[in-house]
Amino acid sequence: MSALQEASVPTLLMCLAQLTLDDKWLNEPYLPKRDTNLFADESGGLAEDIQQQIRDAIEPVLTEIETGARSIPTEIPEEFFIRMMDVCVAEDVAPEYTPMMLEGMGFTDGDVRWPTEPAPQALQNFSALIIGAGFSGICAAIKLDNLGINWSLVDSSPSLGGTWLANDYPEAGVDTPNHFYSYTFAPNHHWSGYFSKRDEVKQYCADVAARHRITERISFNTTLQATTWHEPSQTWHTTLRDSDGSTRQVETNIVISGVGQLNKPKKTFIKGLDTFTKPCFHSAEWRHDVDLTGKRVAIIGTGASAMQLLRTVAARAAHVTIFQRSPQWVRPSADYHRAVKPETMWLFDNVPHYFNWYRFGLFWRFGDGLLRTLRRDHTWPHLDISMNRHNDKHREQLTDYLKQQLATRPDLIDKTLPDYPPYGKRMLVDNDWYKTLTRDNVTLVASGIDHVENSAVVAFDGTSVEVDVIILATGFEAGRMLASMHVTGRDGTTLRDAWRDDDPRAYKGITIPNFPNFFCLYGPNTNVAHGGSVIFQAECQMRYITSLITQMITDDITATEVRRDIHDEYNQALDDEHGDLVWSHPGMNSWYKNSKDRIFSIMPWRFVDYWAMTHDADLCDYITTPSRIEEEK
Repeated sequence: MSALQEASVPTLLMCLAQLTLDDKWLNEPYLPKRDTNLFADESGGLAEDIQQQIRDAIEPVLTEIETGARSIPTEIPEEFFIRMMDVCVAEDVAPEYTPMMLEGMGFTDGDVRWPTEPAPQALQNFSALIIGAGFSGICAAIKLDNLGINWSLVDSSPSLGGTWLANDYPEAGVDTPNHFYSYTFAPNHHWSGYFSKRDEVKQYCADVAARHRITERISFNTTLQATTWHEPSQTWHTTLRDSDGSTRQVETNIVISGVGQLNKPKKTFIKGLDTFTKPCFHSAEWRHDVDLTGKRVAIIGTGASAMQLLRTVAARAAHVTIFQRSPQWVRPSADYHRAVKPETMWLFDNVPHYFNWYRFGLFWRFGDGLLRTLRRDHTWPHLDISMNRHNDKHREQLTDYLKQQLATRPDLIDKTLPDYPPYGKRMLVDNDWYKTLTRDNVTLVASGIDHVENSAVVAFDGTSVEVDVIILATGFEAGRMLASMHVTGRDGTTLRDAWRDDDPRAYKGITIPNFPNFFCLYGPNTNVAHGGSVIFQAECQMRYITSLITQMITDDITATEVRRDIHDEYNQALDDEHGDLVWSHPGMNSWYKNSKDRIFSIMPWRFVDYWAMTHDADLCDYITTPSRIEEEK
């Protein structure tokens, strides 16, 4: 089994321990060493002879399983499992992770089930409208379908995929490892890379929808014009516009918004942009008809999309000028351009539990294992540049990497070195960013845009550059969530008024006072900035929503509206938690904050905390309205 030579040794060790239930493998000399680097050492820090002992030990176990001489254990003692998690990441993993990971690995059922069989008529009379056919909307449809709940799914685009449909700029792809950026209920063992590009991610979404027979039931090219809560019927009345321009009315018990946070490009803030008569477009609205060959191109912005597209644009254009408002921390990754070898895919397919434990390692390293390093240590003497000693070590590693990459261009170091702690803004993965900045045909202007004047882009520092094409890598109107939807709740309250344009708030990021039976996926404060995957969030949120729905139907409840006090207490706790985390670092701006410096987008909680918060809905948190039939009893 030559594939074993390609295995992550800590991952393989976990498989060996779980298949044999022998605690020998959870003690010295087999314990992986603590790895404080940003990216994992697949050897686990173990000597080569110890690594080979692990490979040699698991090979006959796999042979016995294949021949039927050994069965795969179907249960695992809880204490043994906790010890395995500790050993896998060489850190103390709290026991509360056990139920979450047992669900995530498929040892226990993570889906909501009916407490009692619902009355056929009650189920038939209940319906849901889902807005948006991206990862969240597809997840919603699948989870409702599993419960036999009637649903309809609409999307204004011609196909599914959400952000992965809209963003087709060069080299668009994930900056979260895609073995984690995927549904727990639909693992993909055959990603071609560790950080897959847009087409493959979109195809995965399409494949999951097709496998669950969702695709043919989606109404594409259909726009939600308005949805209004109708108190007499306790339903939402929604006006939809179809592709032919005709409108229709639908009435449903609940509405689930899966439109996300990053869907409205930010581009109207640049003065004089309307005077530019040559091609100008946002990265999320890429103009494939514009040939950049031999052109003078301006890229405005240095965020995630700029990081990904610069390399390709610079290889085509005569000259590229990048306008940078503030520098970003950029982390290296040996996996970013690396293809997944066939041997690794074989391991995912043939070694029981290998994929699950590999995913757990990603979950810890890119999620909860990192969050504690982003909390302010009030005794730390260098709080101006780092949050604590762990965060400072990351700062040193990232700074060293930057200086190594720019060794031939020391003039770029001061321009690109951030003066705020790592992770204070969205952490970016290096797509040859520094290497491309050193090209002769690339210029970095370390100043934001003041205005555009005819064919010139003028920066605040006075730099004026004549260009042929402007590419806006300026992000999205993240604070204006659901801005394209006109949502009216109880007493005529609109969502725009409730959220005061750029201050969205929701209980657990899902439900809002005055908007009964209206649910958000990827809502306020559910984005993830310390790592992780928004798909994990969507699954947690749908677990919560389906928990609430099943109780509504079983208990003859027509409406649930989160209590104002519960909502406000939650958001106060959330704001307080953010106060000691890196995103609240003083003097630092980011799209995570609104115009009043409140962090509205990202989540401060550990993933295990949010999983627990959303696992089971408590009706005591809600104002509930019983059905008329129930009232008459």
